[in-house]
Amino acid sequence: MQTERPIQRIIVGAAIVQNDRVLACARADPPEVAGRWEFPGGKVETGETEAEALIRECVEELGVRVEVGTRVGDDVPLAHGRAILKVFLARLVDGDSPQRLEHAELRWLAADELYTVDWLPADAPIVAALQDVLTADAASP
Repeated sequence: MQTERPIQRIIVGAAIVQNDRVLACARADPPEVAGRWEFPGGKVETGETEAEALIRECVEELGVRVEVGTRVGDDVPLAHGRAILKVFLARLVDGDSPQRLEHAELRWLAADELYTVDWLPADAPIVAALQDVLTADAASP
């Protein structure tokens, strides 16, 4: 007898890069993760593409518009395999500046500062991949 695999929920995150720094966001809630750091983002809703969901989430969480770029790192399994996290590079558009609408704190981190905050376990593998991206960007003219 074959069992049906549950549909995986897709969670998207934005690694917003500006001036060779990436935006990190400290969770305000729930209490068990408050104060830990993540990339902004959220669930892909029915009928949305991953890019559309990320654009919507950045407006809701940070009050900014972003242009979504390429993937960073690999898929990160969440919720015992019932969901996966996909993180994309993103850049702010039209001079938008992130606002602390849903997070306790926001910080711009350079490659050598990435490990100065306590990342959520799901975001930690992305941080390693992002370090190479930020270092490469900083080295280019």
